[in-house]
Amino acid sequence: MKTDIEIAQSAEMKPITEVAASLNIPADDVEPYGRYAAKIPLKLTDKERCSKSNLILVTAISPTQAGIGKTTVSIGLAMGMKAIGRNAVLALREPSLGPCFGMKGGACGGGYTQVLPMEKINLHFTGDMHAITTAHNLLAALLDNYLHQHLKDGFSLSKRLWNRVMDINDRSLRNIVTGLGKGNGIVQESGFDITPASEIMAILCLANDESDLRRRISKILLGITYDGKPFTVADLGATGAVMAILSEAINPNLVQTIANTAAFIHGGPFANIAHGCNSVVATKMAMTFGEYAITEAGFGADLGAEKFFDIKCRHAGLSPRLTVLVVTAQALKMHGGVAKDKIKEPDFAALVKGMYNLDRHVANLRRFGQTVVVAVNHYNGDTDEEINEILRHCREDLHLRAEVNYAYSEGAEGAAKLAETVVEAIDNEPSKPLQLLYNDDDSIEEKIEKVACGYYGAGSVTMMPAAARTLKLIKELGLTHYPICIAKTQYSFSTDARATGNTDGYNFIVRDLVINAGAEMIVVIAGDIMRMPGLPKKPQAENIDYSEGVFYGLS
Repeated sequence: MKTDIEIAQSAEMKPITEVAASLNIPADDVEPYGRYAAKIPLKLTDKERCSKSNLILVTAISPTQAGIGKTTVSIGLAMGMKAIGRNAVLALREPSLGPCFGMKGGACGGGYTQVLPMEKINLHFTGDMHAITTAHNLLAALLDNYLHQHLKDGFSLSKRLWNRVMDINDRSLRNIVTGLGKGNGIVQESGFDITPASEIMAILCLANDESDLRRRISKILLGITYDGKPFTVADLGATGAVMAILSEAINPNLVQTIANTAAFIHGGPFANIAHGCNSVVATKMAMTFGEYAITEAGFGADLGAEKFFDIKCRHAGLSPRLTVLVVTAQALKMHGGVAKDKIKEPDFAALVKGMYNLDRHVANLRRFGQTVVVAVNHYNGDTDEEINEILRHCREDLHLRAEVNYAYSEGAEGAAKLAETVVEAIDNEPSKPLQLLYNDDDSIEEKIEKVACGYYGAGSVTMMPAAARTLKLIKELGLTHYPICIAKTQYSFSTDARATGNTDGYNFIVRDLVINAGAEMIVVIAGDIMRMPGLPKKPQAENIDYSEGVFYGLS
């Protein structure tokens, strides 16, 4: 089989104006970024057309370190829909440069299921990531300057809540000291998160329109004064400057799949440290123009899907008609106790033991009222015995519809059967109205317990001192009605990345809480998860090259 780069190079891409025309988007409303990408204005979102679209969420069981192919299935399903004569539009997240140069590589799918132009999407694309990074760091610079300039006036913060971000994995910047040297401002502790963890990213992805974006930015909590009052972006006088930087970034980006299916790619929060969903405006744009709108939520359903329902759908009033759960034999074997370097080898007993992970994810999704279709993502080396057992277990034991996805190697035709099954399920057994895990008026402690114990299977919750102090502040500020966004490992239902399989009864440790007043959510830092990832021993950057106009190793 050809490499991803060779397949992408051989694809017959259409000018982005033609892709837009296929959705009946007027040429005057297309702002091209090169020949194959464009910004589409928010004004084209249509509430009535959205209400008639079938929203489909693609999520997964707990993945391996190499991923599970969720984006590949999302792209393949949209292409498969086209192959059976249905109008489907994708809504996906933008890749971060951190994973591109770190461990996972790019995030544009693979094989014969890619979104294109892959090299542009994976790198600078339309500049959204840079705009978010700049807007975030502008606030950090303005805040430092305000503290420096008003020190003689007696102004100071008892608690600073705004650090910096960059879109590269760099563990050495997690905790730093700024202001060293005469005339360089106030000496203080600071640090960097990765851009996908920025509250600006969350705000961009949760805002319904420009006015909502402005409202949320103005509410960002930068710190607490010594007399206990919140100090916000509005107090800093910086709302307009941030809006100026984000004026283009708020508009969704239109690209295409390898089969010329339309795809909106916009926003890129990670699901292990942020809320893991593409922007609300991109999802509604896909629903405006597609009979079926296919979107995904990052990592396993314990992270991405829960946040998609409890945060994104709660904010935006969305209710998916169906959820597709991606499963692989390799991931099941990992959860059955097989070492990660052995999961490509046949091991039927481990696969059966690992079904626990699949079963819990299915039960969790059903708690939201979701009809679930399982997509068994096929990898080279999977045995017929393994694939047939997964299908049997899903169909006979769990009473689910389940199909094998061959889109990676076969393109649209390899996902046609999955597409037919999805359409049939929506026609005959659509999901019930969305049932959320907790209520707005539940306490923060109750919300954490309902997710950790009721959804993850934890036996208890322990709040560390730092978290308890922030919880007290949250209560003082009257922000307990916000939903929670749990930041934890993606490899386990627990907070321990090494604990695969059945982890029921563990102690869920809350290390800290982060107030995202603009995004209107409380981030729960669980276990040893870091909001600035580090690079692995052999970074993906070492595999990337550029020669004669071609990027190698980006996929």
